Amino acid sequence: MRNLLKYLKIIIVLIITWFLVHSFYIIIDGFSDDGEKADVALILGSKVNEDGTLSERLEKRLETGIELYKKHRIQKIIVSGGLGKEGFYEGDKMKDVLVEKGIPERIIIVDNLGNNTRLSVNNTLKLKDSLHFKSLIVVSQYFHVTRTKKLFKDHGFMNVSSASPKYFEWRDLYSILREFPAYYTQ
Repeated sequence: MRNLLKYLKIIIVLIITWFLVHSFYIIIDGFSDDGEKADVALILGSKVNEDGTLSERLEKRLETGIELYKKHRIQKIIVSGGLGKEGFYEGDKMKDVLVEKGIPERIIIVDNLGNNTRLSVNNTLKLKDSLHFKSLIVVSQYFHVTRTKKLFKDHGFMNVSSASPKYFEWRDLYSILREFPAYYTQ
């Protein structure tokens, strides 16, 4: 029984250490922006409020995408999200805001079937041939980009980088916890 408790403690310490190292890595990776150019930016969706306005988190993602466009780092923008419980398609709402902020409508592609990260990645890859893109910048919260880039690489699309808004909220603590199992199970 004593040996069992000893091994259990070792396993718990290893799991905690693994979680901490993983979390540190995704935070560092999430804030890393190499400044490279890409053919396309994929802006992942998030909550649209009940009144149809964007959550602050989603606004910050769009601001990051706008900055990429204005700095000539991208040529096209894909906005991907699903139908939220509030009754709005995230992709349509994101496009409306981008156009309102001066982004040409012709460079925005809407994916309203990106109900989760995996679907957004799959739907984006389906557009690869028709849009002729060979490089991509993922735009999402810092804790989310490592897993998203991994999903692209798992499908053989290696030329993917990321940019994240400098935006924090208390919910990020939960999201970092969630990303640990999600990274290994998606």
